[in-house]
Amino acid sequence: MPRNEGTIDRALRIIAGLVLLSLVFVGPQTPWGWIGIVPLATGLLGYCPVYSLFGIKTCSIKS
Repeated sequence: MPRNEGTIDRALRIIAGLVLLSLVFVGPQTPWGWIGIVPLATGLLGYCPVYSLFGIKTCSIKS
């Protein structure tokens, strides 16, 4: 899997994922917070399958 996410994109995904996951444990305690696993995982891996489908690349490294 070639990396297709830039540093800022990855950081925003990780933050968004953690915020969504926190909704499971604090606040409204909604099960919809488990959706946060998706942006957290893609942020940690640096690869987004949707980006590759559309040919989007926010990473400056040529791979």
